[in-house]
Amino acid sequence: MRRSLVGTAVTLAVGTLLTAAMTTASASPGAAATPTPEVRVPRPVLVDCLWHQDVRPADFILACGDGNSRLTGLHWAQWGPREATAIGMNVVNDCKPYCAAGTFHAYPVIVRLDDPMPWKKHPDVQHYTRMSLIYTDARPEGFGHVMTYPLWD
Repeated sequence: MRRSLVGTAVTLAVGTLLTAAMTTASASPGAAATPTPEVRVPRPVLVDCLWHQDVRPADFILACGDGNSRLTGLHWAQWGPREATAIGMNVVNDCKPYCAAGTFHAYPVIVRLDDPMPWKKHPDVQHYTRMSLIYTDARPEGFGHVMTYPLWD
């Protein structure tokens, strides 16, 4: 019985020493991986008609005065520090015979935002200053395959 108590004590002591050695080794500076500092690149925003900033909006009004052109159902593939791209629909009023009596038509588009600059309202915030719409099928009368617009500041 005495022999088993000594054996148990020796086993516990060896286990304790091994645990202490492993803890010390893993805590040493050379054993642990040095964490890489996270570099955060500020993402530009999209400024709407009411001077609100947004990131990846689902909808966006292009014709602020009358709402006769807007983007809907936007699905963003990317939103980066230099550009953003999405697919969606450009819903445009044909204004025939006049805008109040016109019909809205939806056209599939690829939306590209780029040319980020500091926003005048908040100079520490970057905002996209240019939008290009690429029509992938039909397009409104008088529109080109690609339409590029400056965005307000």
